[in-house]
Amino acid sequence: MKLTTKGRYAVMAMADLAANQNGKPVSLTDISLRQNISLHYLEQLFLKLKNEKLVKSIRGASGGYLLDKNPKEIRISNIIFAVDEKVKTLNCKKESKKGCNGKTVKCITHNLWDDLEKHINEFFEKVSLNDLVKENKIEINK
Repeated sequence: MKLTTKGRYAVMAMADLAANQNGKPVSLTDISLRQNISLHYLEQLFLKLKNEKLVKSIRGASGGYLLDKNPKEIRISNIIFAVDEKVKTLNCKKESKKGCNGKTVKCITHNLWDDLEKHINEFFEKVSLNDLVKENKIEINK
């Protein structure tokens, strides 16, 4: 299974933002320090999150980022999709005529891994940012 740091870090940063915004913008520097994620990497991720309207930026001395939606409305799948991440359990392309082994047939375990991918994506679709923050017993400050 492949879920890179891009997806994991985006979810971590969004959970941090949800837990710490207190009605005021949160700086990426603060998120970077709390989550031990490179500031440069966060800047790249937040540009994508902003483009998907999951966060909004506030300029100025006390600027930073705020969630653009209620955390109950933001699904983990939204965050992962926003940073161009995909959960992939297969090495082959499902729509390809070539099978998993480069032959014309699928490998013997193809359907197993395909089903796993579906379950993972359904799980990420069910879990909201609010659920994640509550599960970690972090109070969301609005």
